Amino acid sequence: MNDMISPIANKVHTIFVHVTDLERSVLWYTKLLGQEVDLEDVCEPVYNLKIDHHTGVVLDAGPEGERKQVDPSKHPIFNFHTDDIHQAYTYVKKLGYKIVSEPIHFDDLSFFTVEDPDGNVVMVCTG
Repeated sequence: MNDMISPIANKVHTIFVHVTDLERSVLWYTKLLGQEVDLEDVCEPVYNLKIDHHTGVVLDAGPEGERKQVDPSKHPIFNFHTDDIHQAYTYVKKLGYKIVSEPIHFDDLSFFTVEDPDGNVVMVCTG
Protein backbone atom coordinates (compact mmCIF):
# COMPACT_ATOMS: atom_id res chain seq x y z
CA MET A 1 0.00 0.00 0.00
CA ASN A 2 1.25 3.47 -0.88
CA ASP A 3 1.29 5.86 2.09
CA MET A 4 2.39 8.84 -0.01
CA ILE A 5 -0.19 11.23 -1.42
CA SER A 6 0.53 11.90 -5.09
CA PRO A 7 0.61 15.50 -6.29
CA ILE A 8 -0.43 14.18 -9.73
CA ALA A 9 -4.17 14.40 -10.42
CA ASN A 10 -6.07 11.30 -11.48
CA LYS A 11 -7.27 12.81 -14.76
CA VAL A 12 -6.08 13.26 -18.33
CA HIS A 13 -5.56 16.94 -19.10
CA THR A 14 -4.30 17.10 -22.70
CA ILE A 15 -3.59 14.63 -25.49
CA PHE A 16 -0.79 15.64 -27.87
CA VAL A 17 -0.99 14.49 -31.48
CA HIS A 18 2.35 14.91 -33.24
CA VAL A 19 2.03 16.20 -36.79
CA THR A 20 4.34 17.25 -39.61
CA ASP A 21 2.16 19.93 -41.24
CA LEU A 22 0.12 21.93 -38.74
CA GLU A 23 -2.29 23.61 -41.19
CA ARG A 24 -3.02 20.34 -43.01
CA SER A 25 -3.69 18.58 -39.71
CA VAL A 26 -5.83 21.42 -38.36
CA LEU A 27 -8.00 21.22 -41.48
CA TRP A 28 -8.25 17.42 -41.22
CA TYR A 29 -9.23 17.36 -37.53
CA THR A 30 -11.60 20.34 -37.69
CA LYS A 31 -13.42 18.78 -40.67
CA LEU A 32 -13.63 15.48 -38.77
CA LEU A 33 -15.23 17.31 -35.85
CA GLY A 34 -17.42 19.55 -38.04
CA GLN A 35 -15.74 22.73 -36.83
CA GLU A 36 -15.09 26.01 -38.63
CA VAL A 37 -11.48 27.18 -38.68
CA ASP A 38 -9.76 30.31 -39.90
CA LEU A 39 -6.22 29.40 -40.95
CA GLU A 40 -5.18 32.93 -39.93
CA ASP A 41 -5.65 31.71 -36.33
CA VAL A 42 -3.25 28.78 -36.84
CA CYS A 43 0.28 29.63 -35.73
CA GLU A 44 3.18 27.26 -35.28
CA PRO A 45 4.02 25.21 -33.39
CA VAL A 46 0.73 24.02 -31.80
CA TYR A 47 -3.02 24.27 -32.28
CA ASN A 48 -5.59 23.55 -29.57
CA LEU A 49 -8.66 21.86 -31.01
CA LYS A 50 -11.97 23.07 -29.58
CA ILE A 51 -12.99 20.10 -27.44
CA ASP A 52 -16.26 20.00 -25.55
CA HIS A 53 -14.81 18.37 -22.43
CA HIS A 54 -12.11 18.70 -19.79
CA THR A 55 -9.49 16.81 -21.80
CA GLY A 56 -7.91 18.84 -24.59
CA VAL A 57 -6.35 17.75 -27.88
CA VAL A 58 -3.30 19.68 -29.10
CA LEU A 59 -1.85 19.25 -32.58
CA ASP A 60 1.91 19.66 -32.13
CA ALA A 61 4.16 20.37 -35.12
CA GLY A 62 7.29 20.75 -32.98
CA PRO A 63 9.81 23.59 -32.84
CA GLU A 64 9.06 26.54 -35.08
CA GLY A 65 11.07 26.50 -38.29
CA GLU A 66 11.73 22.75 -38.13
CA ARG A 67 9.74 19.95 -39.74
CA LYS A 68 8.89 17.44 -37.04
CA GLN A 69 9.63 13.81 -37.76
CA VAL A 70 6.58 11.79 -36.72
CA ASP A 71 6.56 8.09 -35.92
CA PRO A 72 2.79 7.53 -35.98
CA SER A 73 1.05 5.02 -33.79
CA LYS A 74 -0.75 2.36 -35.82
CA HIS A 75 -2.90 1.75 -32.74
CA PRO A 76 -5.38 4.37 -31.55
CA ILE A 77 -4.22 6.20 -28.44
CA PHE A 78 -7.51 8.09 -27.99
CA ASN A 79 -11.00 8.21 -29.44
CA PHE A 80 -13.65 10.70 -30.38
CA HIS A 81 -17.15 9.85 -29.17
CA THR A 82 -20.25 9.39 -31.32
CA ASP A 83 -23.80 8.43 -30.42
CA ASP A 84 -24.39 6.90 -33.89
CA ILE A 85 -21.53 4.81 -35.30
CA HIS A 86 -23.18 4.37 -38.72
CA GLN A 87 -23.83 8.09 -39.17
CA ALA A 88 -20.25 8.86 -38.10
CA TYR A 89 -18.84 6.23 -40.46
CA THR A 90 -20.88 7.59 -43.40
CA TYR A 91 -19.68 11.14 -42.58
CA VAL A 92 -16.00 10.10 -42.51
CA LYS A 93 -16.41 8.20 -45.79
CA LYS A 94 -17.95 11.31 -47.41
CA LEU A 95 -14.91 13.32 -46.24
CA GLY A 96 -12.75 10.85 -48.18
CA TYR A 97 -10.61 10.08 -45.15
CA LYS A 98 -8.60 6.86 -45.01
CA ILE A 99 -10.63 4.35 -43.00
CA VAL A 100 -8.46 1.73 -41.32
CA SER A 101 -11.23 -0.53 -39.97
CA GLU A 102 -14.92 -0.86 -40.72
CA PRO A 103 -17.34 -0.52 -37.79
CA ILE A 104 -16.94 -3.30 -35.23
CA HIS A 105 -19.83 -3.96 -32.88
CA PHE A 106 -19.89 -5.32 -29.33
CA ASP A 107 -22.79 -5.46 -26.87
CA ASP A 108 -21.82 -2.21 -25.13
CA LEU A 109 -19.88 -0.31 -27.81
CA SER A 110 -19.07 0.04 -31.49
CA PHE A 111 -16.05 1.63 -33.14
CA PHE A 112 -14.09 2.16 -36.33
CA THR A 113 -10.66 3.66 -36.96
CA VAL A 114 -9.43 6.31 -39.38
CA GLU A 115 -5.92 7.50 -40.26
CA ASP A 116 -4.92 11.17 -40.02
CA PRO A 117 -2.56 12.80 -42.59
CA ASP A 118 0.52 11.65 -40.62
CA GLY A 119 -0.66 8.06 -40.25
CA ASN A 120 -1.86 8.35 -36.64
CA VAL A 121 -4.83 6.05 -36.09
CA VAL A 122 -7.83 7.69 -34.43
CA MET A 123 -10.81 5.74 -33.11
CA VAL A 124 -14.42 6.86 -33.36
CA CYS A 125 -16.38 5.06 -30.68
CA THR A 126 -19.76 4.74 -28.97
CA GLY A 127 -20.14 3.69 -25.35
